[in-house]
Amino acid sequence: MENRKSSIDQVFTGLLVLSAGICLLAYLYATDLPEHFSAGRAMILHVQSIQDGIPAEVHGQLMKKTGFWLSYDEQFEQPDWTAYILTRKMVLSGTEERSENFRPDTNVITGSASPSDYRGSGFDRGHLVPAADMKWSPESMSESFLMSNMSPQVPGFNRGVWKRLEEKVRQWAVKNDSLFIITGPVPGSITQTIGQNKVGIPEYYFKIIMDISWPDYKGIAFLIRNEPSDRNIFDFAVSIDSIEKILSTDFFPDQDPKEIEYIEGSIDLRQWR
Repeated sequence: MENRKSSIDQVFTGLLVLSAGICLLAYLYATDLPEHFSAGRAMILHVQSIQDGIPAEVHGQLMKKTGFWLSYDEQFEQPDWTAYILTRKMVLSGTEERSENFRPDTNVITGSASPSDYRGSGFDRGHLVPAADMKWSPESMSESFLMSNMSPQVPGFNRGVWKRLEEKVRQWAVKNDSLFIITGPVPGSITQTIGQNKVGIPEYYFKIIMDISWPDYKGIAFLIRNEPSDRNIFDFAVSIDSIEKILSTDFFPDQDPKEIEYIEGSIDLRQWR
């Protein structure tokens, strides 16, 4: 387990060092697009539903909620990942208040984590699908407080850099119209647990954001250590492809390989600032 944690640390450090270089390469690569892009045809993604973005092979229990999907990992009692689509209308029209109804998810076949697992642990019950993104629906707001959507987060992380990233995502949804968002822990970084159900404590979290609004498709991802940080969120920006490699998971498997690989393999921070 220690070797696996060390490997994640090395990857994390390497990605941060290379992120500036990736941005430069993205700029240069933009002048050398695949032939059918430079010929004048815009890139096309076909992402109409949450199902269009999830992996072809799901290793945990696949659960479909009103506003999001998730894959539940029984070993660490939290999601492998969560996925949902957030639109401008959802953000601007959302009026539902936080339910604060933290409770076990009775639809988890093996039984989910419990709020009591977190009690006295020093960790927040960290939403992977933010409650503030589910304000458009009473059902979605309520389901966002199921323990199947929670992961142990250091308070200074959950209420600091992670919260700032979540707020930025909502701003991007308003600006770009429609985003596909995938969030989860990095399982290889889990070495400790809390509570009777032994809920794993991730040392790193990832978030993938894909702009699925025609015609300006673009993507960005973030890899952040589970600790307080005053750094700018863009310091943690990485390519989507790098997250997929860490997780050994392929999101958006049904998209055209040339087009999705270009979006996943490069980031241009100018498009997101």
